[in-house]
Amino acid sequence: MTEPKANIVPDQGQDARNIFIVDKAGYAEWLKAQSEPVRASLSAQGFTGKAGEYAILPATAKDGGDWAVVAGVKANEKLGAWCLAHLAEKLPAGTYRLNRREPGAAMLGWTLAHDKFERYKSEREAKEPRILLSGQTPAIAAALAEAKATATVRALVNTPAEDMGPEALEANAAKLAEKYDAELTVTRGDALHKGYPLIHAVGRAATRSHAPRLIELVWGKADALRIAIVGKGVAFDTGGLDLKPSAGMRLMKKDMGGAAHALALAELIMAARLPVRLHMLVPAVENAIAGNAFRPGDVIKSRKGITVEIDNTDAEGRLVLADALTKAVEDKATLIVNFATLTGAARVALGPDLPALFANDDALANDILAQGVAHDDAVWRMPLHAGYTDMLASDIADTANAGGAGMAGAISAALFLQKFVDETTPWAHLDTFAWRAAAKPGRPKGGEALGLRAVWRMLQARYSA
Repeated sequence: MTEPKANIVPDQGQDARNIFIVDKAGYAEWLKAQSEPVRASLSAQGFTGKAGEYAILPATAKDGGDWAVVAGVKANEKLGAWCLAHLAEKLPAGTYRLNRREPGAAMLGWTLAHDKFERYKSEREAKEPRILLSGQTPAIAAALAEAKATATVRALVNTPAEDMGPEALEANAAKLAEKYDAELTVTRGDALHKGYPLIHAVGRAATRSHAPRLIELVWGKADALRIAIVGKGVAFDTGGLDLKPSAGMRLMKKDMGGAAHALALAELIMAARLPVRLHMLVPAVENAIAGNAFRPGDVIKSRKGITVEIDNTDAEGRLVLADALTKAVEDKATLIVNFATLTGAARVALGPDLPALFANDDALANDILAQGVAHDDAVWRMPLHAGYTDMLASDIADTANAGGAGMAGAISAALFLQKFVDETTPWAHLDTFAWRAAAKPGRPKGGEALGLRAVWRMLQARYSA
């Protein structure tokens, strides 16, 4: 797992350069209180107080004789997670503190601005850290934990499929099990055929090189409330016999983004010693092509006993999740959350930054939505509209795995998953992109955690002792 450097440290009065925070509305008033040399310098630098801007303030007797920084943010009264990330990327190495205030949520973005995926670089960037001081020691630990989880998702998703196949996902789960004294169970290869037939069907074409498997990690006291975290682990998706075009296949190393979220969330839960019985399930496969690949028109009986007609072999993620969700229900989870890079339709509807949230429980959905807004990790709820269930109708089996002639694709996929969840068990499904196509401060292009912190904060609020 990735371990970002601790770029937030307790403020014990050490020497540091000041960062002044202003917003557009209050900038003129703030500027009036500055000296003429400061006003002249800001004018020369073109600083207007707009969010994302920053400027260097010249040395003044008031500031102790050393230079300082002024940064524009969206709302001075509330610092968002990413409002200082551009400073951490641009400022010279050194130690900084916010003038007369705490950085709060901005600690996350400051730390993640230092996160670079350089595993395959021959020459790595040698850049000294920018340290931010905070007097809120518990908040530092929380920010660093969330930064580590986010960096973990990014690194796992960014790693090419050859180095992040089902066996590598298992290895990452094994490291977590050893670190936190959890129980790891792995069902792999042909052993899946009887108990997890949908997982086996999707992954069987890659058995020789990257055998499919169901990875299960169990942690916590046996009498605690059991929660299940499920992550789609399709290490690479060719589309199977319904082969993707080359453009559609280019980013399919990220199709295990749901598994990356599940692994990172599992560590957050265990590291915080949340008083729950954690059951993490990752169905890990490669959707490949070979003579034994599953075919359009095949009918496969799921672990739950529901027969599934394969309408499209490129709708494979919902198949592997179905068997894993069934196992979570069998083991009496009191809450189930799954993450999956499931549909392009969700991206068409909501774009790359907003995971689509589906839930069978309003309280659960509302809690995730509220935590997402509060912690700059927004998700958007979409309907489990029962009227679209007939899009999954099959003439010869209990259900098809896809359908709808290209309409309501994210909803019909969620409705398929719902068939494998007990209606009395609160369940949330996040259809997340797990990718950032264009860089933003603190958020480089590539793998990304989207919805992770919203769910984590929901769990904290519900289950913290």
